[in-house]
Amino acid sequence: MTVTPDTAVPTSISGRYTIDPSHTNLGFVARHAMVTKVRGNFSDVEGHLTLNVENPAESAADLTMQVASIDTRNAQRDEHLRTNDFFDAANHPTITFVSTGVQQTGETTFDVTGDLTIKGTTKPVTVHWEFTGAATDPFGNDRVGFEGHTVVNRTDFGLTWNAPLGSGGVLVSEKITLELEVSAIKDTATA
Repeated sequence: MTVTPDTAVPTSISGRYTIDPSHTNLGFVARHAMVTKVRGNFSDVEGHLTLNVENPAESAADLTMQVASIDTRNAQRDEHLRTNDFFDAANHPTITFVSTGVQQTGETTFDVTGDLTIKGTTKPVTVHWEFTGAATDPFGNDRVGFEGHTVVNRTDFGLTWNAPLGSGGVLVSEKITLELEVSAIKDTATA
C-alpha cells in the first residue's frame, strides 16, 4: 500500500513502530557568521512511534540522538560542538525528545508537543509534523514516513558559546531550526 502525501492518514497504520536509523535524518540548521547556514545531523539515532490514527491524542513518540555522532561535514567544528562550549558530549551523551501530547492540525499534519532535553536541560517544544506516506517495502516491512520541523533557541539549553564578528553580529545564531525526516518500521508484534 502506498499513500501519497495529499491523502488522509489511513487508519491501517495504527500501531507501534521502531525508527529506522539508516533512513532517518535528525538534523539542524544554524546561521553562521550572519551570512550563511550550516547544516548538521546526528547519525546515531533511535526511537519509537505509537500511532493511533482514530485518536491522535493517544499517539506518542520518543527519539534519542547520540551527541558523539554529530556531523556537520567539518571534523574540527564537530569536535568543538562535542565540547562543553556546546553539547558537552562527555557529560551529556544524548539528546532526547519524549512526546507529551499530539494534536492533529490538518488532514496529514500534526503538532507533537514534548520534552526536549539537551545538555541536561529539559524544555517543552512543539514539532510540526506531516505524514509523508506509508508503504510495504521489498522486505515485507510496513513503513511510515513523517517530516517535521521546529525552531528552538539554543541558549535556552545552555549552549551559549559565541564569538563576536568585527562587522557586528555573532558567529553562531541563537535560533536553530530542527529538521526531522523519519522512516519507521511497524513492530511485528503489533502488525
